[in-house]
Amino acid sequence: MQTSENRTIAENAEKKVIQENGFDAKHPPDPSLIDTCVHCGFCLSTCPSYRVLGKEMDSPRGRIYLMDAINQGEADLNPITSQHFDSCLGCLACVSTCPSGVQYGDLIAATRPQVERNVERSLPDKLLRNLIFNLFPYPNRLKPLLFPLYLYQKFGGQKLVRSSGIMKKISPQLAAMESILPEVNLKSLTQELPEVIPAKGEKRYRVGMILGCVQRLFFSPVNEATARVLTANGCEVVIPKSQGCCAALPAHQGQENQAQAIARQMIDSFADTNVDFIIINAAGCGHTLKEYGHILQDDPDYREKAKQFSNQVRDVQEFLAEVGLTSKLSPLTDGELPIVYQDACHLLHGQKISVQPRQLLKKIPGVTLREPIDAALCCGSAGVYNMLQPEVADELGQQKAENLVNTGAKLIASPNPGCSLQIKKHLELQGKTMPLYHPIELLDLSIRGEKITTG
Repeated sequence: MQTSENRTIAENAEKKVIQENGFDAKHPPDPSLIDTCVHCGFCLSTCPSYRVLGKEMDSPRGRIYLMDAINQGEADLNPITSQHFDSCLGCLACVSTCPSGVQYGDLIAATRPQVERNVERSLPDKLLRNLIFNLFPYPNRLKPLLFPLYLYQKFGGQKLVRSSGIMKKISPQLAAMESILPEVNLKSLTQELPEVIPAKGEKRYRVGMILGCVQRLFFSPVNEATARVLTANGCEVVIPKSQGCCAALPAHQGQENQAQAIARQMIDSFADTNVDFIIINAAGCGHTLKEYGHILQDDPDYREKAKQFSNQVRDVQEFLAEVGLTSKLSPLTDGELPIVYQDACHLLHGQKISVQPRQLLKKIPGVTLREPIDAALCCGSAGVYNMLQPEVADELGQQKAENLVNTGAKLIASPNPGCSLQIKKHLELQGKTMPLYHPIELLDLSIRGEKITTG
């Protein structure tokens, strides 16, 4: 016969097992946020992973059910359940769609560090993630690779590897990483923007500019164009040399300690610059920079600094639409130029920035805008998602490329480097040629009076 004392011991042991196999005590998904979900299913049609995989547990609603079950001790946090959290792109389309205002972004942001702390990954997955998170967020580690990558592209190595298909046989994830490798420009090895660039004409603002990690090495022309557009519109531009990554890559994948360390460095690099605003030209980076208050919520030394920093952050298109253009704009072609603007998820859903880029593009003489179907659906890039989950990402990338081409536009404007790489890859796979520019590059060309060729 079981005594009251024995029952208590058994119940405590059971609770211990549940606690060990569930979320730990450090910021688990908030039950009050979970309870706001009424399970209506509006999120299903806009969720990219659900569209591709077709499983309830790979939808926002299903993941919220799973979070609740783990919180209640009715399910374990283990490799089987965590794969449903890994399948989420973090695009936040469900947040835009939800009629109940469920803050799914906060829920998945709380869940991912739990997965990283409490779930043992397979050795290949662990090695790949270590490679990504010890390389991409650090420009000084990436930079020495530029010259070997240049030789790899210049002397036929890339064509040989891709035509043989050997990389995909070794590792689909490594093959996915190689497939989005942009053309390497050796100018990134030698050319650096000055620390302070004076405004042209009357100075209206003093702004800081963030260069990014992958952006500064593989998309340096976008940074150069950003600096020129800002100075042409009365901004003195400050570019601290000590800045590094924005922390988006580790933050979006639950690498909590790394994201916090990188965020502190970024805050420190702008601490004494006396800037009015801090400008970023990459959608995913901007969303993370505006989340520093959350990322550093447990740091008493940086909590308030992080909030102040985030309050100064503006996407470059958001900023220019807000303060207005003062520079003259010229046509980019001799006739009408139909452009399709690609909504990056972390601009559209994360920062609620959609109208401003379109307003700026329409100010360029001769430009007309075309809208694709499923404009709000993720392209499949999602930070490093297209490297970690290549099959789902490829299906989404194929759909996105087709939808953009089907608008009949002659040019794509894409405000995020990851989206640009993903779209270019799938245009090439479909045998389509369509120029792709960052919107700020188009403004820069228009200000300088240069023409473009659309093919």
